[in-house]
Amino acid sequence: MTALLLLGLLVAGAWAYVRWAAYWVAHGVSAGWFIAGAPLAYVTPAVVLTALWFAVAWIWRTPRPPQARLGIAGSVRLYIGEMLTLAASWPFLALHALIMRDPAPAPAQRPVILVHGVLINDGIWFWFKRRLERLGIGPVYTVNYGPPLAGIESFAQQLAKKIDAVCAETGASKLVLIGHSMGGLVSRAYLRRFGGDRVARLITIGTPHHGSILALSFPGHCLGEMCPRSRWLAELNRDESRLPPVPTTSIWSRHDSMVIPQASAVLSCADNVPVIGLGHNALLSSERVVALAQQAML
Repeated sequence: MTALLLLGLLVAGAWAYVRWAAYWVAHGVSAGWFIAGAPLAYVTPAVVLTALWFAVAWIWRTPRPPQARLGIAGSVRLYIGEMLTLAASWPFLALHALIMRDPAPAPAQRPVILVHGVLINDGIWFWFKRRLERLGIGPVYTVNYGPPLAGIESFAQQLAKKIDAVCAETGASKLVLIGHSMGGLVSRAYLRRFGGDRVARLITIGTPHHGSILALSFPGHCLGEMCPRSRWLAELNRDESRLPPVPTTSIWSRHDSMVIPQASAVLSCADNVPVIGLGHNALLSSERVVALAQQAML
């Protein structure tokens, strides 16, 4: 559903731009201006969205230690990196059914399942998955769940079916879960409901373990569950200080643009690993984060 909507928006946007450009070219404006301006038109939604998210993230930011302050140049790099990552992700999300493939069934000792976040699909993992595979990690699988605005418990049930399927295909007794954003909550919901018998380790990346203010800006069951102090989150975190069902690592950014406040990603029962200078989506395009995930799996 997400892929079809995004593909429709991309096609409609391109068609509207071409029609608009054709009108002005017919009235004497050079076509070169519109050819040069096409990339700018494409990234404009990402420019606006990223600016809005960072504005909200700055207002409700978690206080940062002196060594985590970026300065003007660092802040510009942070914004540009997140904006470009967001814009670059759209074709992968739209075409995920064509470009994301699970490995062929084969025996494996420690497969990995990547669990995406809210309102997107497994296309978001395109580069992250390939970097893991180049490091010899895997086999690496992805999961898609829906409908997009259903409850997190429903997504956890779908993840359970994927875990059963991967264990059956590989003969593995346990696997690793890596969840980005809401994907970390889906993974924790799975562990609470089904236990950790089939999971060796959980790694969350930019997960709002205690909610995000941005969840208030969009309707949907799962978004309501991710609001700070929601009843669902309170129940999930009721025994937060106790030993988790499986070893858990939370990789989070002090400059996250969507987990607001940023320290919401800190989980008291986990090994919390902060990074700086990365926005929410840029976490998945960072080789540094891939290296941290690799280290957490050792």
